[in-house]
Amino acid sequence: MELLVKMASLISDACRDAERLPVALISCGVVQAAAALCLLISRPPGGIFLHHGKAPFYLYYGILIAVFIFGLFEASAGFWVSNNVNGRRAAGKTILCVSILPLVVVAALGGFIILH
Repeated sequence: MELLVKMASLISDACRDAERLPVALISCGVVQAAAALCLLISRPPGGIFLHHGKAPFYLYYGILIAVFIFGLFEASAGFWVSNNVNGRRAAGKTILCVSILPLVVVAALGGFIILH
């Protein structure tokens, strides 16, 4: 839970200060990708994903793969934004705001518990 609070504070700091935007993008992207990868490797699907056929089972892994790819994309966007922070601020803030949803998905599936 502490890691999730740190990510939220990074996001809020980046929205106020453009110089912190690349750090927030890179950090959140790497943590997001790592949490999704940990869930892919170590935790099988549970709850609603188990007893309702094959579609939810594959949906679980599809969601985690999509979050992993988006985390890598977000981290690479952080490097892209760092080359021209003032000119690419709007794109970086948009990516950072969109990244809140995958962050919540990984947290709901228990990805941050594994990282501790």
